[in-house]
Amino acid sequence: MLRFVLIFITLLVSVFVFYLLPWGQDYMSTPITSAVAKVSVTVMMLFDENVVSQGITIHDRVTGQGIQVVAGCNGMEAVIILFAAVFAFPATFGQKILGFVAGFLAIHLLNIVRIVSLYYLAMYSMTWFEWFHLYVWQMLIILDALVVWLLWLRWINKNKPKRNSLQLSNPREATPATP
Repeated sequence: MLRFVLIFITLLVSVFVFYLLPWGQDYMSTPITSAVAKVSVTVMMLFDENVVSQGITIHDRVTGQGIQVVAGCNGMEAVIILFAAVFAFPATFGQKILGFVAGFLAIHLLNIVRIVSLYYLAMYSMTWFEWFHLYVWQMLIILDALVVWLLWLRWINKNKPKRNSLQLSNPREATPATP
């Protein structure tokens, strides 16, 4: 357990520091934030043709009212927490990759729902927008990372090779002694 905690904290701090450095912002944060805005607009355009995006800004073509998807709203904080938790846990590399990719997708899918809902809440009421933005969605995105990690742990446990109760702990005990 101590090993997990130490690796988790080391990964968490390292990746957050990288993410916050200018290089991390240029190659990780900015492209992901722009992609989140574009995907959100693509989803909204399925039922609202007046929505457009320009970089990280999403606005209504007619009214000009809109929102900006900034670095703290791109879901990457939850992804970094999930990354540290998955890669700190003892599992095979393949299991870690699968858990991280599934979690990355789950977090970003929920984040798209978040951005879409916040856009329409901003059009309706800034009070509701602020409340959902600051309290509800922040918690749900982090909770999503936790739930994905717990489901991944459960999946790993189910796929762990079962030890035969009759199996001897020392393989040399199973071979007959030769004179």
